[in-house]
Amino acid sequence: MTAIRLGSGYWKLWTSSALSNLADGVMKIALPLVAIRYTDSPALIAGLTFAFTLPWLVFALLAGALADRFDRRRLMLVANAARAAFLACLTLATVAGAGSIWLLYAAAVCIGVAETVYDTSSQSILPQLVGKDALSRANGRLYAAELTTNQFIGPPLGGFLVALGVGLAFGTPVLLWVAAIGMLLLVRGRFTTDHPRTTTIRADIAEGLRYLGRNTLLRTLAVMVGGFNFASSAVFTVFVLFAVGPSSAMKLTDPGYGLLLTASALGSVLGTFLAEPAERLLGRSRALTLTILGSLLTVATPAFTTNPVIIASGFFVGGVTVSIWNVITVSLRQRVTPQRLLGRLNSAYRLLAWGTMPLGAAAGGLIAQLFGIPAVFLAMGIVVLALVIGMFWVTDARMEAAEKDAEAADEQATAAATDR
Repeated sequence: MTAIRLGSGYWKLWTSSALSNLADGVMKIALPLVAIRYTDSPALIAGLTFAFTLPWLVFALLAGALADRFDRRRLMLVANAARAAFLACLTLATVAGAGSIWLLYAAAVCIGVAETVYDTSSQSILPQLVGKDALSRANGRLYAAELTTNQFIGPPLGGFLVALGVGLAFGTPVLLWVAAIGMLLLVRGRFTTDHPRTTTIRADIAEGLRYLGRNTLLRTLAVMVGGFNFASSAVFTVFVLFAVGPSSAMKLTDPGYGLLLTASALGSVLGTFLAEPAERLLGRSRALTLTILGSLLTVATPAFTTNPVIIASGFFVGGVTVSIWNVITVSLRQRVTPQRLLGRLNSAYRLLAWGTMPLGAAAGGLIAQLFGIPAVFLAMGIVVLALVIGMFWVTDARMEAAEKDAEAADEQATAAATDR
């Protein structure tokens, strides 16, 4: 079988994404570590995470509309430049002694808004760089770089830099984002769509939502993603109380807890490389069904044991399967969605994924309060298992039919453009 070549443009995007995600990983661990210098309020410290994620709830759909209206590479450049500028201003203020918890909040919100634009454009530009037959491999390699830099290298590096000095901790992500901009500038070409500029932003957003709402295959997948994120958010909201401290069920130390969570990240990285062979050997529908069953181990294993090795094994398998799900379903969305709508569809997916997390967190806290923490794991295991029902609609035949319809639509569009 002929090896699939991804091309130099893809690898430049890959390098830029790795640098950008390394900056994210450093900054997101450095910010709360710096925050404890200004306040010891748990609510204010936890609020920084809310400030980061809030833009995905209120700005995601607009980011998708922008990604379909303008050149996606330029939007990524602007987003990274904005993130670097916001953090550079925060660095200067902090070094000058003018820092405060509220400046950290402002930076978190501004950087979060820029992140919605960057991530939506990044996911939407990929089909314009590689062929449809290469999307699974391209997404897998890209996710591997993002996970490694954001979850493995970035957080410990951020903690080390904070120990050396706040200016260095905040200045390093600025330099990394600048380097990411430089690499992205080397990606040649225009990455616009045939979207007409005569419509309003509001009409564009409504069109994207209608497209998702009318597409049974994509709508089912979106609901399933939201269901899993609801369950995992409920579990990990209370899992720290189950795992850490002498009075907890697992009695782990802080370092032990961090090591336990690393098992999931390790599995996620491995899963990005296994997605393509799993898709080829098992077929997409069967592979996706197995990923749901594997993800069940992440949320339900602690309901039956406090053994850290068994739970870590469940997290590892769950990490593998979540990555396989992501690579297969994102590649499918990129193949079947018209280019002019891809940004809005991706943003609708992100909105659903993030929007269910606060609801899951609230549900996890309520169930734990009323019935105990193990009840959360058991209840969310049932939620994840119920997602298998969605696979009655997500069949290989429907996925193949959707791809053929997309190819036919592309051919018609090309023919119409040639006639003009």
